[in-house]
Amino acid sequence: MTQPNGTKSIDAEPYAFDFVPQKCALLIIDMQRDFLEPGGFGEMLGNDVSQLRRTIEPNKALLAAWRGAGLQVLHTREGHRGDLADLPPAKKARGRSEKTIGDLGPMGRILVRGEDGHDIIAELYPQSGEPVIDKPGKGAFFATDLHAILQNRGIEQLVVTGVTTEVCVNTTVREANDRGYECLVPEDCVGSYFPEFHEAGLKMIKAQGGIFGWVTHSAKILSALS
Repeated sequence: MTQPNGTKSIDAEPYAFDFVPQKCALLIIDMQRDFLEPGGFGEMLGNDVSQLRRTIEPNKALLAAWRGAGLQVLHTREGHRGDLADLPPAKKARGRSEKTIGDLGPMGRILVRGEDGHDIIAELYPQSGEPVIDKPGKGAFFATDLHAILQNRGIEQLVVTGVTTEVCVNTTVREANDRGYECLVPEDCVGSYFPEFHEAGLKMIKAQGGIFGWVTHSAKILSALS
C-alpha cells in the first residue's frame, strides 16, 4: 500500500517496513568471484559454494527492478591493498589454512584488490555510476567512505543483500543500525556456506522487535517496486 507521502508498506518481520524509495539504497555485499565461483577461495577452504550461488538469481531480479525504478545501488568487495599494509597479522594468520589472504590462489592473489577473484561476479556486475566500496574488514562502514556517500545522497534506508549472512551482511547491518539507517534484509538474497548460520543470522537481525532491522522476501520488495 502506498501512503500519500510516497511511503510504501512492505510485509516484513517483526513488523511492516515503511519503504521510502527515494531515500533507500540497495547495498549488495561481497558478491565476489572468490566467494561464489567454483574453484575460488571459498571452495578452496572446503565450502559448498552452491549455498551462496542460490542467491544469484534473486539478486539479479531485485537489482534489475531496482535499476528499472531509477533507485540507488551500491556494491562492496572485501579485499586488501596489494602491499597488504591494511591486513592485520591476526586476520592473515586466522584459520591456519595452507593458503591465506595475499597468497596466490586459483584466481590470483587471494582477496587482493585488482585480482580476478576479488572482483564481483558477472551476473551482478556494477554499472557506471554505481559506487563500489572496497572494504578491508567485514563491515562495509569500517575504513571506507560508505557513510559519507550515503549521507551525500540523502539515503536513510538500506536494502542489504549478499554474502555471507552471519558475517559481512550481519556486521554491515549492525554498523548501519548504529549510524541511524533502517535496514531491510531479503532472506532469499543473502546466503551462508552454513544453512544454520544463515538462519541464526536472520533471527539476530529481527529479534527483540527488530533490534538491528527487518527481514522479508525479495518478492515483497519487487511487489512494492512495481
